Amino acid sequence: SQQGCDPFAQTQRSKLQHRRARINQQINKEMRMRAGAENLFRATSNHKVKETVALELSYVNSNLQLLKEELEELNSSVDVYQNDSESISVPMIPLGLKETKELDLLVPLKDFISEHYGEESVLFEKEIKEFMELRQAMRTPSRNEAGLELLMEYYNQLYFLDSRFFPPTKTLGVFFHWYDSLTGVPSHQRALAFEKGSVLFNLGALHTQIGARQDRASLPGLNQAIDAFQKAAGAFNYLKENFSNAPSLDMSAASLTMLVRLMVAQVQECVFEKTTLLRAQNDFLARLQLAQEAARVEDVYSLVHQTMSQPHVKDYVPFSWTAMVQVKSEHFKALSHYFAAIALCDCPAPSDAELLEQEKAFLQFHVTMPEGPSLHVLLQDPEERRKLGKAHLKKAIMKHEEAMRIHGLCKILRKMDILQEVLSFAHKRSLSKYSEIDHEEDFFETGEAPDIHPKTHQKPEIKSPNFSQVKVTDLFHRLGPLSVFSAKNKWYPARRVHLMRGENGFGFTLRGDSPVLIAGVIPGGCAAEAGLKEGDYIISVNGKDCKWSKHAEVVQLLKSTGKEGVDIGVITLQGSECPKAVDRKAAVMSSGSGMLKSNKENSRKSLMNSKSASTLLVWSKKSKRSKKSTYGGVPFTAVGDNEAMY
Repeated sequence: SQQGCDPFAQTQRSKLQHRRARINQQINKEMRMRAGAENLFRATSNHKVKETVALELSYVNSNLQLLKEELEELNSSVDVYQNDSESISVPMIPLGLKETKELDLLVPLKDFISEHYGEESVLFEKEIKEFMELRQAMRTPSRNEAGLELLMEYYNQLYFLDSRFFPPTKTLGVFFHWYDSLTGVPSHQRALAFEKGSVLFNLGALHTQIGARQDRASLPGLNQAIDAFQKAAGAFNYLKENFSNAPSLDMSAASLTMLVRLMVAQVQECVFEKTTLLRAQNDFLARLQLAQEAARVEDVYSLVHQTMSQPHVKDYVPFSWTAMVQVKSEHFKALSHYFAAIALCDCPAPSDAELLEQEKAFLQFHVTMPEGPSLHVLLQDPEERRKLGKAHLKKAIMKHEEAMRIHGLCKILRKMDILQEVLSFAHKRSLSKYSEIDHEEDFFETGEAPDIHPKTHQKPEIKSPNFSQVKVTDLFHRLGPLSVFSAKNKWYPARRVHLMRGENGFGFTLRGDSPVLIAGVIPGGCAAEAGLKEGDYIISVNGKDCKWSKHAEVVQLLKSTGKEGVDIGVITLQGSECPKAVDRKAAVMSSGSGMLKSNKENSRKSLMNSKSASTLLVWSKKSKRSKKSTYGGVPFTAVGDNEAMY
């Protein structure tokens, strides 16, 4: 079975998760104290007590503030997730995993099995424990493909848990507790959707950690980082589109929009790094491309910064993140002007053959046309090129200085040597280029260089999670095929019927398999006498469980009975007074082998379950799909083929 990584193995990262867990618990305690104090404050009319409680409240609130600051500093411990390579890469922002409390499902699931399924619940303890072990393991996934698969496996298993144990009209009565990934504030809900959503969030967070630890000085490392951040964006986006009204802030639509944009920006930054790695040649067009790629990175980071500055997100996002995003935005703007200057000043004037191509590229390079001579003249005149290059460098230097200023304002970023190094290296490089092309006899006033038009050769993709890549088998398949034995179906208690075979057989027609359905009962025949009805499902023959049996197997068991007759166990679904519709659905469903085929069906099915549930579950799956049944499209004859008279 799948294993989480050992949370006690003291790696840097697990020390971090330990500290996070400890702070989460302290925040939990302070929140309880605050709630108690607030209740007392409201309830008491005694002035003296009110004063004491007010003092206590201010103490608890300042404590909470300190804990949240400590957690913010942990959330910004970017270096723990970075790689060990010597080369300098700008740090990326990874997310910490959401913590959850242990969950004991033994009693609630056993109760449900005996009440709803009428089975001996003690026989299912092994499966329940296996499910709980899987949940325990997914709390500490390793930072690699195996960890991602573990989260996917648990997520897929929740689909079966939902179908088996969560009827549309009530919950199991257990609470799922999860802590907010950024503030550590605890939330709990009975809705399984909260558990599913939190696991999805962690899938995204784990992708961010895998992305942040790649060695981006090499092409394979860059491609892996791009893939990881695209998948992180996909997980957060999927969460935003399929779940709503989350009880915790990290899963609110505003936060998820911000996280998707942050991931897209980190992908775009990797694309820029990839371009610098691949474009070693120093020709004019390659440098223009670098300038435009840098402008594109600046563009996406300034969008992230705007998103982080919005009312519901501003007070929630760590200040160090907002600062980092702003620093990057200014830094890449500076780089775009630097590469523009390099293209103009370090590349020779074009030959006649090159002129047309360069003119065409330069035409779409600036946001507005630079002042001065026409492009045709500009590109061929080294002095004009130097002038414009100098204007670009002047702007680059201003932006480098702005990036360094913002960096200096944030205590946490100041501790990040790597970032400091990158910023000051880029600044010095622009300064030395400026002094190299600056002539003492320059009398002209350096003009304002227009901004560079953002453009990328590789647009980031938002890659949705592919749940079908991890195949899981329903842990509780012994309860019987889901088409019949699910939480949303109800059936009358099983009946045991003793059946003798008459001259004309048993007197019923059977159809379908897993479970086999009695499709018709001949009036006056043996089956009718024994009390079998149309729409009954055969669940056992002579004590042998037949819930999963194929048509031919059941027929074989019936045929092998002698004069003494046969004992048949049957159940009737409640509300199956119109068995045609039910058995059509059942027969189509029974073609599934208990494996999770596609998540489309998975989400549709839980949609169908949660339609009536949305009144009860505060946090339910969003529905954008139509209400029509998933299994409607099969022509009736296709199912009736194997109907036969016995």
